[in-house]
Amino acid sequence: MRSKFTGTIARALVIWNLAPLAAQTLSIDLTEALRRARDYNQQFLSAGISAALAREDRIQAKAAQLPNLNALNQYIYTQGNGTPSGVFVANDGVHVYNEQAVLHADLFSVAKRAEYRRTIAAEAAARAKQDIAARGLVATVVQNYYSLIIAQRHAVNARQSLDEAQRFLDITQKQERGGEVARADVIKAQLQSQQRQRDLMDADTNVQKARIGLSVILFPDLGQPFDVTDDLKSDLPLPPMDEVRTQALGTSPDIRAAQAGVRQADAGISAAKAGYLPTFALDYFFGINANVFGIHGPDDRQNLGSSVQGTVTVPVWNWGATRSKVRQAELQERQAQVDLSFAQRTLQSNLSTFYLEAQAARSQLDSLRSSLDLSAESLRLTILRYQAGEATALEVVDAQSTLVQARNAYDDGLARYRVALANLQTLTGRI
Repeated sequence: MRSKFTGTIARALVIWNLAPLAAQTLSIDLTEALRRARDYNQQFLSAGISAALAREDRIQAKAAQLPNLNALNQYIYTQGNGTPSGVFVANDGVHVYNEQAVLHADLFSVAKRAEYRRTIAAEAAARAKQDIAARGLVATVVQNYYSLIIAQRHAVNARQSLDEAQRFLDITQKQERGGEVARADVIKAQLQSQQRQRDLMDADTNVQKARIGLSVILFPDLGQPFDVTDDLKSDLPLPPMDEVRTQALGTSPDIRAAQAGVRQADAGISAAKAGYLPTFALDYFFGINANVFGIHGPDDRQNLGSSVQGTVTVPVWNWGATRSKVRQAELQERQAQVDLSFAQRTLQSNLSTFYLEAQAARSQLDSLRSSLDLSAESLRLTILRYQAGEATALEVVDAQSTLVQARNAYDDGLARYRVALANLQTLTGRI
């Protein structure tokens, strides 16, 4: 019996020692949240892969313009027919051995040069789109991060409101026992207390939902416990509009992506027009091309040697395909110009909207704080008046409801300003 009891205690100690490791809670701030989001977000990772692919395309296009060296190793057997060349007269013997180094270079190819320019622009566009994905991820993380903070603050407010309702219920019950108030006041206080209990349950549920929404972005395991740093402050400065506009226009990845799209389309036009021009290629061969595999033949002739081949390809007729490609490239360039103009207008619109939102949120903070202080003082005075028999239970309940709304409104105002400021910082590339 003692051995069984000892074994149970030992297992309990093991579980107790492992529990802190299994349930280790992480404490993260907004910077850490953004870092984790970049490690796990599918869209951001895909944008990074696309940028890496565009870089490889540029490297390949550049290599296509440079001379390349290949080793040709070939043996050709031709059926004999009693002649030196065999059945196929194009061959110069029954046995042909090719061991050559082949150097090939396109000395004049407008199409390949234009393709290289196009891949440079495409890589710049992919990098800009990676920045766009990063900024979109920042906006999502900021929204979810502060949604969780607000949900937690609302839960604290709901718990505080429940405590106040319970204290008022205790006051009415004591005064009822003393014959100072009617039973109706106790019932009213009980209803208020029950409502605050339901509000607290809803607030706790919202905290869990907000926590899940953020953990999906930050962690591979949704069960990872974590806490967020509450950094809502009302004293964060709002930078001047001119400064924000200058930074936004200078760092906007949307405009950079649109500009790269225009350059890419221009290179596409050059590549399409190159279909009208001739190309010149040079091939240099060095090695063996003989009927015997050796540096010297049977009669001691020299088999090792070199040859040069120049090829000029002149386009003559392709049923209008080149002309169609040029028109297609010009249409793509027109679309790129439209996209650039739209990106510029969208940036100006977002900049003005976010700045106005930040101004409005900041200007309301002092008013919301004043309303919160006045609501708290009103509840205190109303309870004192109620205890003195100068106020009704309905007035106390109304003061409590007003205080609940004022607390939540002030917290919402802080979050509204912080999110608006974060949106401006995202536009300017500061986060």
